[in-house]
Amino acid sequence: MPLALLALAIGAFGIGTTEFVIMGLLPEVAADYGVTIPTAGLLVTGYALGVVLGAPLMTVLGTRIPRKRMLMVLMGLFVVGNVLSALAPSFGLMLTGRVVASLAHGAFFGIGSVVAAGLVAPEKKAGAIAMMFTGLTVANVVGVPFGTFLGQSAGWRATFLVVAGLGVLGLAGIAKLVPEQPRPEGIRIRHELAAFRNTQVLLAMAMTVLGFGGVFAAITYITPMMTETAGFADSSVTWLLVLFGLGMVAGNLIGGRFADRRLMPLLYVSLGSLAVVLALFTFTAHNKIAAAVTLTLIGALGFATVPPLQKRVLDQASAAPTLASAVNIGAFNLGNALAAWLGGIVIAAGLGYTAPNWVGAALAGSALVLAFVSSALERRTPTAGQVVAEAAALRQPERAATAPH
Repeated sequence: MPLALLALAIGAFGIGTTEFVIMGLLPEVAADYGVTIPTAGLLVTGYALGVVLGAPLMTVLGTRIPRKRMLMVLMGLFVVGNVLSALAPSFGLMLTGRVVASLAHGAFFGIGSVVAAGLVAPEKKAGAIAMMFTGLTVANVVGVPFGTFLGQSAGWRATFLVVAGLGVLGLAGIAKLVPEQPRPEGIRIRHELAAFRNTQVLLAMAMTVLGFGGVFAAITYITPMMTETAGFADSSVTWLLVLFGLGMVAGNLIGGRFADRRLMPLLYVSLGSLAVVLALFTFTAHNKIAAAVTLTLIGALGFATVPPLQKRVLDQASAAPTLASAVNIGAFNLGNALAAWLGGIVIAAGLGYTAPNWVGAALAGSALVLAFVSSALERRTPTAGQVVAEAAALRQPERAATAPH
């Protein structure tokens, strides 16, 4: 794997830390601003919606800029947003900082996926994408637990200042390690938008929204669930997030390994298992050991879907992959926003902190249904190679009839 993938992974590490660390700090942020836990959950929803809006917007702007320079611009925007979050005197400004940082997220992973896939042979594309996303998963093993510990001991504002420093490090890594690439020639927005007329692209994005949304339904409110329901101490949240992060790393690597060979079967297994495990989390959350094991499985199964879903979009939109790739990253976060919002609703309705797990199970199960629909449509739709082969077969009788005897 090229060294440039390390630079992309560094940037992904910073982005992953700021995206997920807020889950471990919701009680501290809520107490500081005098808002409820569901209201503080808007920091998750707002970030996710910012990714959804920022992914296509920043990608379109990036079509006029060389990809390396655009990645550097995005990391600069990320740094500004996290500094604003750290210094915000009010909840509204804190939310604004989260949104500013989120604008870099979708385009970074979307453009980064295209760059990563272009650095390796075609049969290694999913592995290269998974390598970049390893930064995101490792953030949940190192960055998020450390950020949570730092926020609980030195104040949550210190966490976001450190995250801004990670952004500076990511910017330097991209400047040093990513090779210069010319601005893509011949790209027209109309051409990029044509990919969204492909039913398979839309189905893959819908699977992304629902499948990863299932993970966030549970994880957004993991701190009150583990402390109030499972009975863990506040200090235990740090190592619980380490377990979740280790599961994410394992799932991401497994997904990258098998997506190049058995993409759809991998999605069937991961989405189906995720739905079952999320449903079981409603019950296992009442036992410390069972809750810890289940949390690890959710991380593994959730991130096992990331490389195959991202590769599926790239494959189906191969003629114009950049915008589709970025929008699919937005789709992950649309699922996050939807799940965080639905989870807040069921908690506010008095159904308890484990209720979001049922929401997550329903979302993941819906994604599994769409995976079967996508496969069924693909079997009924002939590929270009099949059309050529069938046309050649039809011409064979004509050649036989006109051949000299």
